[in-house]
Amino acid sequence: MLRREIPHYAREGRVIRVSRSHLAPAPLAEGGELTPLQPTQPWDERMQPLCYWHDEPVALLVESKPGEDWIDGRQWLGELTASWFSLLSTALQVGAWLENHRFCGRCGEKATKLEAEFAMHCHACGHRNYPRISPCIITLVTSGEAMLLARSPRFPPGRYSTLAGFIEPGESAEEAVHREIYEEVGVHVENLRYHQSQAWPFPHSLMFGFFAEATTRRIHIDGVEISDAAWFSPRQLPSLPPPYSISRELIEAHLARWR
Repeated sequence: MLRREIPHYAREGRVIRVSRSHLAPAPLAEGGELTPLQPTQPWDERMQPLCYWHDEPVALLVESKPGEDWIDGRQWLGELTASWFSLLSTALQVGAWLENHRFCGRCGEKATKLEAEFAMHCHACGHRNYPRISPCIITLVTSGEAMLLARSPRFPPGRYSTLAGFIEPGESAEEAVHREIYEEVGVHVENLRYHQSQAWPFPHSLMFGFFAEATTRRIHIDGVEISDAAWFSPRQLPSLPPPYSISRELIEAHLARWR
């Protein structure tokens, strides 16, 4: 449904309005369907051609402040079907890039958008900037059927999730799995198994999902990034991450194995 081709020759089409991690709702379609796609309209110089959606050209309009009726990106992902994920994550990530890279990071001069690719070019020093993508690992640690889940202080009350962290410069994804898990909960792991990846547009992460087996069940939380961690049986689970997240996908895949 999403075609990753920039419609830079188009002069009109659908529009998605974004502001940081929020998107503007469009007027309700017939039947009251929720959609972030504004009606077909002429495009102006403020709009960034983005992609094709069901063969319709789509542009992005980045606005400085969200309106009162704007909806948080996580809420959009929770209310729309999974088929929308690629479009919404692309819009949010490209929107964050446009907002944060209006000026050259090397010399500070104003940058210019290029038409045929997602790139901001500085004519003063020649530096070219592309959308930032930050690689992360996210891992479900298991011991038999039991799952090691943890809480961040930022989570809603009662929610537990898998362990995650950014990959550091010069580090492989596998090395990051071992390091992050030990730093956050003091557990060593083995038998790493890659599962799948997911773009995570809050604001520009790419999550690499793994399974890993613990060599010990003793937990020692760091007390900073992790406020609590525990082993959970498939028969007694806490509040889990939302269904659209790769964290939930890892948990559901493990539960399916033990059903």
